[in-house]
Amino acid sequence: MVFKKMLQAVGIGGPSVDTVLSTPECRPGEVLTGEVRLAGGDAEAEIEHLALSLVARGQGAGAPVEFHRAVVAGRFRLAAKENRVIPFELGIPWEAPVTDLFGQPLHGLSLGLRTELAVAKAVDKGDADAVRLLPTPGQEAVLDAFGRLGFHFKSAELEAGRLPGVRQTLPFFQEIEFYPPPSYAGRVGEVGLAFATSPDGLVVILEADRRSGRFLPGGEALGRIGVSHQEALETDWVAAISEWLDRLAHHAPAHGPAGQPTRFGSAPGYGPEHGHGYGHGYGHEYGERRGPGIGGVVAGAAAGAIGGMILGEMIEDAFDSGDEESF
Repeated sequence: MVFKKMLQAVGIGGPSVDTVLSTPECRPGEVLTGEVRLAGGDAEAEIEHLALSLVARGQGAGAPVEFHRAVVAGRFRLAAKENRVIPFELGIPWEAPVTDLFGQPLHGLSLGLRTELAVAKAVDKGDADAVRLLPTPGQEAVLDAFGRLGFHFKSAELEAGRLPGVRQTLPFFQEIEFYPPPSYAGRVGEVGLAFATSPDGLVVILEADRRSGRFLPGGEALGRIGVSHQEALETDWVAAISEWLDRLAHHAPAHGPAGQPTRFGSAPGYGPEHGHGYGHGYGHEYGERRGPGIGGVVAGAAAGAIGGMILGEMIEDAFDSGDEESF
């Protein structure tokens, strides 16, 4: 009996856990559903809690970073050989990084759901399952525009820290980097894209190396626009991004101190001090316009699908072709 208790204390003959997802695909802001299946061991076990957590691992990172955790069951007893099923619903944070674009998994980025069964006086049991996060429809519209404009995918990484001028709850953000189209060669370097997404909408943040000597010193130019989720679907992102790049490539900022960010579509009233403020107007350092979105409506769902196909082909070689990384 003493030897049996010793085995249970190190996890031998104790309860086991298996987490089954209803679907491994989800989007930021949605709910991941499934069930945790418990099987009792050789003796009754006192369970302290059952918890689920989302963990992410980026390119070149070490141990996975836990960024969301929820306890789905408190203390209970699991009888010997008892089978118990505990269903769960886990909300996905709006700021969670995406792992797939247009049907292709992003190379070097993996996301997992970790299950923790805390067993009193014994080694905790665990399970881990890969989760695929797709872009929100608004994020997908922006990424579609990059494909239409001829950008080439470079990388997608998790960056520790905070995005400038936006409300952020996670300790990291995802940056997707592109090589610019040939028409901007020598004038604009790599372009980085990040999203700050919330229940009210999303902020699109662009960053580009300025290659021309005509630009004011300060390193990289920064563009930003905040829109609602519906406005993100109605905005002509091809025109908006093209305009920002054209101004960046051909003109120095009209005013403002050296090194200040070039703003495209910076919604009035947006920022931590103003709340969400996803407005209908936008301005930048070359002037200001008013009106819904940035300059029009995307010309139909068929055109959007074509842009998605272009981006999908463009980034295919840079993506994983094998299984997702396990946690």
